[in-house]
Amino acid sequence: MSVIQVSGLVKNFGNFQALAGLNMSVEEGTVHGFLGPNGAGKSTTIRTLLGLLHPTAGKVRVLGKNPLQHPEILRRVGYVPGEVALWPALTGLETLNALESLRGWTVNLRRRAELIEAFDLDPSKKARDYSTGNRRKVLLVSALSADADVLILDEPTAGLDPLMEQVFMEQVQIEQQRGATVLLSSHIMSEVERLCSHVTVIKRGVAVESGRIDNLKHLSAYTVTATFPYGIPPELAVLPNATVAPPVLTVTTTHDNVSALLLHIITRSGQNISSTPATLEELFLSHYEADT
Repeated sequence: MSVIQVSGLVKNFGNFQALAGLNMSVEEGTVHGFLGPNGAGKSTTIRTLLGLLHPTAGKVRVLGKNPLQHPEILRRVGYVPGEVALWPALTGLETLNALESLRGWTVNLRRRAELIEAFDLDPSKKARDYSTGNRRKVLLVSALSADADVLILDEPTAGLDPLMEQVFMEQVQIEQQRGATVLLSSHIMSEVERLCSHVTVIKRGVAVESGRIDNLKHLSAYTVTATFPYGIPPELAVLPNATVAPPVLTVTTTHDNVSALLLHIITRSGQNISSTPATLEELFLSHYEADT
């Protein structure tokens, strides 16, 4: 079942088109990565899902409902924005209580205490005395303690140190095990690869790729390297996307051609052979660096 459904979404700001017919589906119980370069339309999409923006055309559904027509559905959504702004005179705890009141949805106090400890957050300090990372922690604690059905996280680890990034990933996995569905916008590819089973790549307001991460990697390039102590065979050296640095040959090829390439290398006495699939980051870069 689709918990988040985006169909033909168009959003114009005057003459500028931020979204140009975006389609995206986030299935129940998944952690879905939402990737794209700055200006691709990710934040516009998220704000539309939260009912903060009116679509120019198309539709969005969150838990089966239009958030503009049924804003009460957003009580079941936990949200961490990309930009952090807190009330400077409130303490961390006062901020958490204020956010709970605004949401109109009682938080899980036991879970909140666990998160405060896990993120090493001092809730007695005022927000103006927090670092950027600690302000981010307040919003993470607020979102993750709400027992929300849906979590929409926009660059949630920006400003966190590597240790806290690890804590974040562990806590998202706990939320998924609880049954929550997560839409995660992130530029940290290791984070996406570890947490997400599905991903949508957006460019210039449209989805250029969407599906299971495993399937996207299946479509991506592979890098094959081999050593030829007695000289690199000329027929291999002239292959497309071949790099020759005797005695090492490196060839970038598609998934479908890997088996044939490996056979050629083996029959020509290649040694120390390796075949490495492209990372999600390489796949991502190939989508938004092309045609720019």
